[in-house]
Amino acid sequence: MDFSVLRNLISRYCAGEEYWVDSRTVYIGHKEPPPAAEAYIPQRYPDNRIVSSKYTLWNFIPKNLFEQFRRIANFYFLLIFLVQLIIDTPTSPVTSGLPLFFVITVTAIKQGYEDWLRHKADCSINECPVDMVQQGTVVRTQSSKLRVGDVVMVREDETFPCDLILLSSSRGDGTCYVTTTSLDGESSHKTYYAVPDTMAFKTEQEVHSLHATIECEQPQPDLYKFVGRINIYKEREDPIARPLGAENLLLRGATLKNTGHIYAVAIYTGMDTKMALNYQSKSQKRSAVEKSMNAFLIVYLCILITKAVINTVLKYAWQWSADHDEPWYNHRTEIDRERHVVIRAFTDFLAFMVLFNYIIPVSMYVTVEMQKFLGSYFIVWDKDMYDEELGVGAQVNTSDLNEELGQVEYVFTDKTGTLTENNMEFIECCVDGHVYIPHVICNGQILSAASSIDMIDSSPGGYRREHEDLFFRALCLCHTVQVKEEETVDSIKRGIHLGKPTSFYISSSPDEVALVEGMKRLGYTYLRLKDSHMEILNKDDEIERFELLHVLNFDSVRRRMSVIVKSSSGEYLLFCKGADTSIFPRVVSGKVEQVRARVEQNAVEGLRTLCVAYRSLSPAEYEEACHQLSDAKLALKDREQRLAQAYDLIERDFTLLGATAVEDRLQEKAADTIESLQKAGMKVWVLTGDKMETAAATCYASKLFRRSTQILELTKKRTEEQSLHDVLFDLSRTVLRQRSLSGLSVECQDYGLIIDGATLSAVLKPSPESSGSGNYKEIFLEISRNCSAVLCCRMAPLQKAQIVKLIKASKEHPITLAIGDGANDVSMILEAHVGIGIMGKEGRQAARNSDYAIPKFKHLKKMLLVHGHFYYIRIAELVQYFFYKNVCFIFPQFLYQFFCGFSQQPLYDTAYLTLYNISFTSLPILLYSLIEKHISIEMLKRDPTLYRDVAKNALLRWPVFLYWTCLGLFNACIFFFGAYFLFDNTTFTSNGQLMTTNTQMMFGNWTFGTLVFTVLVFTVTLKLALDTHHWTWINHFVIWGSLLFYVIFSLLWGGIIWPFLNYQRMYYVFMQMLSSGPAWLGIILLITISLLPDVVKKVLCRTLWPTATERAQRVRADGVHEGSVSPATGPDPSPVAGGGGSESDMLCPARTCEGERGGEGVRAARTYDSMMSHNPNYLLSQPLDHAPSDGH
Repeated sequence: MDFSVLRNLISRYCAGEEYWVDSRTVYIGHKEPPPAAEAYIPQRYPDNRIVSSKYTLWNFIPKNLFEQFRRIANFYFLLIFLVQLIIDTPTSPVTSGLPLFFVITVTAIKQGYEDWLRHKADCSINECPVDMVQQGTVVRTQSSKLRVGDVVMVREDETFPCDLILLSSSRGDGTCYVTTTSLDGESSHKTYYAVPDTMAFKTEQEVHSLHATIECEQPQPDLYKFVGRINIYKEREDPIARPLGAENLLLRGATLKNTGHIYAVAIYTGMDTKMALNYQSKSQKRSAVEKSMNAFLIVYLCILITKAVINTVLKYAWQWSADHDEPWYNHRTEIDRERHVVIRAFTDFLAFMVLFNYIIPVSMYVTVEMQKFLGSYFIVWDKDMYDEELGVGAQVNTSDLNEELGQVEYVFTDKTGTLTENNMEFIECCVDGHVYIPHVICNGQILSAASSIDMIDSSPGGYRREHEDLFFRALCLCHTVQVKEEETVDSIKRGIHLGKPTSFYISSSPDEVALVEGMKRLGYTYLRLKDSHMEILNKDDEIERFELLHVLNFDSVRRRMSVIVKSSSGEYLLFCKGADTSIFPRVVSGKVEQVRARVEQNAVEGLRTLCVAYRSLSPAEYEEACHQLSDAKLALKDREQRLAQAYDLIERDFTLLGATAVEDRLQEKAADTIESLQKAGMKVWVLTGDKMETAAATCYASKLFRRSTQILELTKKRTEEQSLHDVLFDLSRTVLRQRSLSGLSVECQDYGLIIDGATLSAVLKPSPESSGSGNYKEIFLEISRNCSAVLCCRMAPLQKAQIVKLIKASKEHPITLAIGDGANDVSMILEAHVGIGIMGKEGRQAARNSDYAIPKFKHLKKMLLVHGHFYYIRIAELVQYFFYKNVCFIFPQFLYQFFCGFSQQPLYDTAYLTLYNISFTSLPILLYSLIEKHISIEMLKRDPTLYRDVAKNALLRWPVFLYWTCLGLFNACIFFFGAYFLFDNTTFTSNGQLMTTNTQMMFGNWTFGTLVFTVLVFTVTLKLALDTHHWTWINHFVIWGSLLFYVIFSLLWGGIIWPFLNYQRMYYVFMQMLSSGPAWLGIILLITISLLPDVVKKVLCRTLWPTATERAQRVRADGVHEGSVSPATGPDPSPVAGGGGSESDMLCPARTCEGERGGEGVRAARTYDSMMSHNPNYLLSQPLDHAPSDGH
């Protein structure tokens, strides 16, 4: 029986609240409400301590061990170690226990040190002094001692100790200015407000006398959302309820600016604060390399079990005859003989598992972890990825995905702030079809759409003049811009002009600043917001005052914002600005067609457009609007939905005034970066919320689309003319017909796809119409696969994530990368395999939630083509090499069992078994995986096609893995049988020992094993030396030093009688082996034979079937030897450097034809209209800062 409903009812009844789950009640100053009010129910909340650490002194060891043994490899070796302790096994438990202890200890030290740093940071935060108001006085206490309901005083430039509701400030209007740089990276000053009923409490005594409660939602991590209300109690009066929103909430971590002090009440403390909730870890992403490692590990585990089974079966088959019992020196006891054969077989099986368990490389995981952690610093230290303007370099938020940067197949990028600078410049505005350009206005003239020029003082007709004034006033009033006088902002003095202080505008939206500054250049200056009145200076130098009554804030769903103001004449006006798609349907009058035509033309030219409209409200309509807004704002439940309904009812019946055009320039080298990514074989998709025409123009400017690109449209406009089913199948036939022709000697057509948000929703939505002919998703994917570039416009943030998820789940399962700079890009950044945030002007939300952060889009080129390429090459070699050297290590042990009666006799000494992976062969491969450069950085940047050589996990595919495994098996056979033949002929010496006749070495299993082990260590180390292309003194020191360390260790281990050993079976073995000249010759011969096949294979492959990388290496080597290549310039970027073939040999959509490079005109981007409607009259004026010179 389910008692959950009953339990919830009982809990709710006991809590005494109707919505006990969804809200909390805070008593300001811990004062009980008046007796006539609701019942006083004290609630318990967490204190204000911040705990970001993972461990404590008491739980570190058990918790860390539990987490480490959740990893399958560690748990497996723990089981092997326990088996060695429980049963009689051929090797000492030390051989498994010591490597496992080393791995666990290194990982624990690393994690413990990181957690200790977090503890230090927590203590410094929790011990910060805070001023708290108690009994009408200010008392200083520690931050950790704050409780919900405490009233605190925060002074200028101090950081808020917890999430607070603003009660009053030292400013007369009850506002304060705050910077939230540490939260979202936005350095602009944001304005926060106290409710009018508490802003008059200016002193500690007055604040202490405040009697009020706050009802609000439970803590949640959204920084920009808050729902609550404050109930203020006065003597013999009903309580006054006021709504509270995000504009009243001061977040922990933000800093008070340009305000003497404030009084505020703690609403969320400690781990309930929004900052703490945002610190929670994101879902873990796993790289393709890690998945390959796990697959290889399963294969080797199967090999291990197979070896153990084979040896167990053969042992009992061999011992079936009475003549083949255990050797005389290893006879079974009577107890062993009486045990059941199944138990004895299982015990032997476990013993063989222990003997062969070294084929599973336990140290590989800790080596990979160290390689990723240390290798990530190369990105952080890269000076080429440091931006002087921002003063920041690249950041690595997770090192687990380094190699994934070399496997990217799809790049999903935002447009505004990512491809463009997000630095807005006001270009023009259009009022009733008449165009106003600031540069012309500066000369006192107006350029109209009819190409006639009027003077601004020529006093146009009354209707036009009235709409002109209303339009300019609307843009001066409908915004959230703040006016600042000359002051220091983030250590930079602003607002000084010719030595005199002037005002300047700041806002969280660059568009709003550009519009207000544009109006200033057109003669209408926004002055200030003072005492809820907005002041503007008109072109007649007269100050106009408007009372600001309501602000209907912008949101991404409505795509518009509005203000309700009251003029000095008492008229109520509603001004609204927003996207054309959200304004035009709500317009009932105005010159819509003229404005629409201008908006479309500006959009084609790549300008960002906004439409402006207004509505005059009667007093009755205004009262109705106030009632709707008040009811919605006071709601604690579903406030956003109710506000949206209220906004929808108020924002209607508009009169269209005009439109604006703002330019957002393309980022430096953005086009060059996209071109390089496409040459590297990556599909680039642009996901934006902008209009189709604006986004398409940017795509042309960034070379995502070319002049030769045939555009395929999958938009709402087309699906209104045809059904979605017909449009999809028409496009599918078009691309499939071209693909069939491309197999012939027909030139490959380049396609680009444009899809909008409305059509995407229809494509992703299951339709009964598509049930008989397949899913629309598959058709859309088939079309997009055959397009070189895709533009998705009018995208909501969630749709961006849906697109990424759709491509991830396609049958190819490609590796995806998402890059953006704003909060609306976070969803797709988290969804993609690799998320990259740009530290731009829309805040740092994207950078905080990403795996990597870079200052500019241009840095993505080096991040992928250089760092990603190197990371993948290095870790692929590391993984394959670890499995290879362990096959070489343990397969001779398997072969040895056939020569020792399957007695589980170890071939190697315990010290060699223990130190092989820890000391003798660990450092060379770790260093290789950190500094190897198989080709120069300049060559990788110059020839992006080299990226294709490592794409699609090329170096960790099953054929490559099989080659490495077979090479290891071959080498192991050479080691074992080569040493075996050296011991072929033996004679007895005078003291009864066996001596080999051909090498004059003592014959014994330890001598034989030492010989095999010596050849093994030298071969696997020299194999790595042969694979090394980039030699430095560090390589020489580590590689030759490792071999020298092995020799010295063996001499000391066998040359000294160690008192702590009960028996010393290796005494004098190594020195006696080295005293034989034929043994030296045999070692050299076996090493040479082992390495020869790999050398021959490399020579043949490089000669007959060279990859693009190997051809580039040869070109560079030839140039260096002949002196024909300058280090600064390198070889000429011809097709030879890219692989010697024509670009058509590569993927057709890459479009790397040299004839298309550069020289496309100053504003090639703005050719979209000529492509679509063959209209050549649009002005192309955006410069291409990356255009090649010298006729390329």
